Amino acid sequence: MRIPSCSHMDLGKVAQGQEVWIKRYRKQLVRSISLQFLEEIICHLERLELLTVEEAGQVQEQSSLPEQVRAMVDILTGKGSYAFKTLQTFIETTNSQLYLHITVYEPMVQKHLESLQSYYGNGLETGVLQRLINLLLVEGLTDIQQKEHDILQTETTKGLPNASKSIPLEKLFLPLSKVSIPPRISVTIGVAGIGKSTLVKLFVYMWAKGEINRDIVFVLPLTFRELNTYEKLSAERLICSAFPHITEPNCILAGAARTLLILDGLDEFKTPLDFSNAVVCTDPKKEIQVDSLITNIIRGNLLQEASVWVTSRPMAARQIPAGLVDRMTEIRGFGAAEMKDFLDQMFFDNRDLSSQVLQHIRANRSLYVLCTVPGFCQISGSSIAYYLKTSVDQPQETIIVPRTLSEIYSYYFKMALDGNCLEKPRETLRIEQAVNNSKKMVGSLGRLAFYGLLRKKHVFYEQDMKAYGIDLSLLQSSLCTQLLLKEEMKTFTAYYFSHLTVQEFLAALYYYTVAKRAIFDLFTESGMSWPKLGFLSHFKSTVQRSLQAEDRQLDIFVRFLSGLLSPQVNKLLSGWLLVKDEHNSFRSQATTFLQGCLNTDYAISSRTVNIMHCLYEIQHMEIAKTVEEAMKNESLAGMLTPVNCSALAYLLQVSDVCVEETNLSNCLTYNICKSLLSQLLFLHNLRLDNNQFKDNVMELLGSVLSVKDCQIQKLSLAENQISNKGAKALARSLLVNRSLMALDLQHNTIKEDGATFLAEALRTNNRLVTLHLQKNAIGAQGARKIAEALKQNCSLKELILSSNSVGDNGSVALAEALRVNHSLQSLDLQSNSISSTGVTALTAALCSNKGLISLNPVSSPSLRENSISKEGGPAIARALQTNSTLQKLDLAANLLYDEGGKAIALAIKENRALTSLHLQWNFIQVNASMALAQALQSNSCLASLDLQVASVGVAGAQALAEALMVNKSLQILDLRGNSIGVAGAKAMANALKVNRSLRWLNLQENSLGMDGAICIATALKGNHGLTYVNLQGNLIGQSGAKMISNTIQINSPNCIVDV
Repeated sequence: MRIPSCSHMDLGKVAQGQEVWIKRYRKQLVRSISLQFLEEIICHLERLELLTVEEAGQVQEQSSLPEQVRAMVDILTGKGSYAFKTLQTFIETTNSQLYLHITVYEPMVQKHLESLQSYYGNGLETGVLQRLINLLLVEGLTDIQQKEHDILQTETTKGLPNASKSIPLEKLFLPLSKVSIPPRISVTIGVAGIGKSTLVKLFVYMWAKGEINRDIVFVLPLTFRELNTYEKLSAERLICSAFPHITEPNCILAGAARTLLILDGLDEFKTPLDFSNAVVCTDPKKEIQVDSLITNIIRGNLLQEASVWVTSRPMAARQIPAGLVDRMTEIRGFGAAEMKDFLDQMFFDNRDLSSQVLQHIRANRSLYVLCTVPGFCQISGSSIAYYLKTSVDQPQETIIVPRTLSEIYSYYFKMALDGNCLEKPRETLRIEQAVNNSKKMVGSLGRLAFYGLLRKKHVFYEQDMKAYGIDLSLLQSSLCTQLLLKEEMKTFTAYYFSHLTVQEFLAALYYYTVAKRAIFDLFTESGMSWPKLGFLSHFKSTVQRSLQAEDRQLDIFVRFLSGLLSPQVNKLLSGWLLVKDEHNSFRSQATTFLQGCLNTDYAISSRTVNIMHCLYEIQHMEIAKTVEEAMKNESLAGMLTPVNCSALAYLLQVSDVCVEETNLSNCLTYNICKSLLSQLLFLHNLRLDNNQFKDNVMELLGSVLSVKDCQIQKLSLAENQISNKGAKALARSLLVNRSLMALDLQHNTIKEDGATFLAEALRTNNRLVTLHLQKNAIGAQGARKIAEALKQNCSLKELILSSNSVGDNGSVALAEALRVNHSLQSLDLQSNSISSTGVTALTAALCSNKGLISLNPVSSPSLRENSISKEGGPAIARALQTNSTLQKLDLAANLLYDEGGKAIALAIKENRALTSLHLQWNFIQVNASMALAQALQSNSCLASLDLQVASVGVAGAQALAEALMVNKSLQILDLRGNSIGVAGAKAMANALKVNRSLRWLNLQENSLGMDGAICIATALKGNHGLTYVNLQGNLIGQSGAKMISNTIQINSPNCIVDV
């Protein structure tokens, strides 16, 4: 752009012109000058002696950059026109792009900002939009997003998108790292009603206020609703017609000013985008078809330097080739707290009502999942509130509690028909007049909704309304304002239903009403089809059409159509939109037909599940109830016919039985498992134990775990017939899986090779936390492979390898791994034929290991039932003296003898980490017991000590009792089978009178006799800490047991006693 010269102007006008220039562009200077360029200006002015050192210091002392620029301009104001001219000339000659920006672009930007602030700030309540501040960063569309209806997506995924990363809104168009570049094409997806357009409004408003992305000069928000009104456009006319205040579009077209073009609502565009056959256009002034214009902009043939942000429902977003999308994000739905806040804001003047609505939603799992979508939550909340308000004075037997989708929407429509909207005062129309007007309007809107649904059209314009006979003057009624929203722009007015499901319900109402008398297929607008007589004929045809449709867009329509045959919906809408009891002549046959659609084979899909939803809507739930009861009782074995499998697939989505854990143990076969794969994908905690699964099933499950949609976090495959091949299939899936945190493969037939495959997966998998491999046959070599993987793995916290014949060689390898790995917290090596050699290596590793602890695992770090001899005791003791993290140690059923026990006891004196120690069945004698007692006198962290069958005897018991008088940490003491006798019991009784920390005491089988038992019982009178004591097997007799029990109950009512 040519900048006019002032060299021949009158000098007086020049001086005045320079002063005017500074005043005119003062705001732009403050907004646009960078810190580096400000420093250059100050240096230049100092050289020309237009700024003194002191004045330059005053400028730089200001707290912010805008304040520094203002201070400099204020100082120059007192120095005359020459100073102004010098500043203007320096900017013009040194940074012509900035000069152009200040004089031309910035005024346009200012007008643009003002325009956007006034339009996008209206009705934007930022307080409830915190959910939109962070978007989920996803790697592309999942299979279910590309194929399924929005409602089915939400139901199947439980409203929880499978994404672990998020990105703040202010960083949406910034590079993800220092070495990457900003995305050119960004796509944000979200189901209908999730808040895509609200997100755009929020972003534009925040940008216009200068809160985010100040590096972007122009943000150009457009909607596909607006683009639908044009047949042809050029890139230049696109900008000028939408934003007339941008008088110099070349700065955007040429990339001189960083621009973000927003295209909101791709799913509402009337023409599918065809990237394969679109004509290439690089001329920004050439007018082409609008769909071609969009494809050329996205491809980068036009507006090459501009960033483009497209929002869309997931299925429509698949039109854009994945290779062209630099960044894809997804809007998440409500969390529990956000749903509560949303309802509180809906009913801000009645918090009790808000709480009741939320309670009703939470009581219905399926409804709660759908209410994670704000648009659906708004409809459901309004409907339930209307039900609660209108049912106050009604007899209990006449009240219909809204549970199904059809019942929710029936209440919503009844609320609109009744004119009793929660947001507006009740209108005073007579009921008869309201019914007549409403029926006519619902009929017209229903026809628009139905044929719009067939054409996948969700936005309508005035010509559409006239074509379907809708009187625009009636659209202001309370009924229409609830169902149909209106958007007025400068050049057009657009109409759209308040939510996709509202259009589908209206379409179903229209179809239900018209199908009763229609002769030809209503899906053929021309009317040319084979004759179809009667509603049931049309109903069957519609269901079959939905089952065969590839895009699944009729699924919710068919649910609503089925729901209109339920007694409850008929009762709600009879007299308004339905004829009373008319459904009776259709319901039974429709139910039979729907059930017949389930009698196929074991090929279960989301279509089959949708038929179950239809049966729920029609209120026929016998099949589902039978299967759900069997799930509760864990009695599914032998009853999973194809029909029951369909019910099971449905229940996996909606049943409360599956919330905490889905237990499908001992009931599945290969074929049934194969049929349920698509439903297993979205379960969080899945148990498939004892199904006699072989390796071919592992191939199936491996394919499920490999899908990026997969949300399985815990998977138990215990007690099956999985061998090395099956382990390989599972291991292969672990290389790509990002959800699984716990895998239980205990009691299978996995050997060394299978362990090798799993070890390879552990090298790269950073998600798995728990791995159970007990009772397999991995051997020393398999343990060695896993140990090698542990040197690289940093995520695994719990590893159970008990009963695997690991031996000393495997133990040594694991010990080497523990020197490097500090993330493993629990290790179980029970019953692995480990001798002192293996335990010496393990305990030596514990001297340097800083990770192995026990945080409520399935089993403590365990070395029980091995062959650790008395020589292993000192090795363990050395580890306990230096290790500061190990909290639980199980050494039961080894061969420590007195020497080993004494060594460990000496270490306990110094150890300050161990809280639980099992030394039972180790051939320990009285000397070790006395050493342990001595250790307890100084130890302040051990909380549990098991000395069953340790030959404690009287002397040992007396020593332990003496320790209990001073020890304040021990809570559990097990002395079963130690022959402490009456003398030992008396010593323990004396200790109990003093001790306040002990909670659990086992003195079973200790030859206490009646006298010893009485001593313990009477001692509890002064002890207020003990909650359990076991005195069984002490030759007390039945009458003595009763007396002892009564005495303890009197002396210590809170203590449970087994006698």
